[in-house]
Amino acid sequence: MVLTSDSVSQTQTIAKRLAKSLKSGDVLALIGNLGSGKTVFVKGLAEGLGCRKKDVISPTFVLLRQYKGKVDINHFDLYRLKNMRQLIDIGYEEYFYSDGVAVIEWADRIESALPEEHIRIEFTIKGDNKRLIKIIYKRRKLDCRGAIYGARKRAG
Repeated sequence: MVLTSDSVSQTQTIAKRLAKSLKSGDVLALIGNLGSGKTVFVKGLAEGLGCRKKDVISPTFVLLRQYKGKVDINHFDLYRLKNMRQLIDIGYEEYFYSDGVAVIEWADRIESALPEEHIRIEFTIKGDNKRLIKIIYKRRKLDCRGAIYGARKRAG
């Protein structure tokens, strides 16, 4: 799904709408250049998940910030990540598989560490305020042959 945002407000609204479909254990991998709207998007998610939007800041100088809400957010910013060891040392997997939602800015730096199932969100700058936001649901590859065969058998 590709969406266009023409303002900070629209980016946050897109995130709030996405938040309605999120549940504990979901992992969002945010990818985009500096200034492309990743932290603005997290503010909208926070509002949609019942966290205080004003508490959301880019955790650029720390790897992780947490926000409490109806569904908690574990907000990673990997811009300054030097190596995978830093992430391992803070126990990142505990946060990825927690009761909250994990949101990872600069997730392309740890592609191999992302869970197989996650939501990839790519941000592209198209103008001063214009952004393309591409949302890709990464799911496990399922072998559907058995399910299809079973449905045919029941129908026949």
